[in-house]
Amino acid sequence: MLQKQILNTENAPAAIGPYNQAVKAGGTLYVSGQIPLIPETMELVNTGVADETHQVLRNVQAILEHAGYTLDDVVKASIFIADMADFATINEVYSQYFQQNQPARECVAVKTLPKNVNVEISVIAWKAE
Repeated sequence: MLQKQILNTENAPAAIGPYNQAVKAGGTLYVSGQIPLIPETMELVNTGVADETHQVLRNVQAILEHAGYTLDDVVKASIFIADMADFATINEVYSQYFQQNQPARECVAVKTLPKNVNVEISVIAWKAE
């Protein structure tokens, strides 16, 4: 029987709602959407969309590592942005983290994101158990 395992780490921002940082089911890890919160202070990075994207991906990476996964294990990424004009900048930063064997993904502009941030990213990772 497939059981789910709840995963949370102090190396990524604590959940700001009724959810967990990640849930593992079998070899699949579902990482909740991350925004540019600094884990130690829970303050937002607000020095531009490139810096926000780096922080978001560092948060994603910390959760993956806590669960025993890497960015290479990511099979799907979902990117939510507040302004499609930021797409090129976000994509440039994203490509620094996913350099080869990039996951499938979508990028959608939304009206508003939590705490009025410019970018949020969630991922699904998989590896054989």
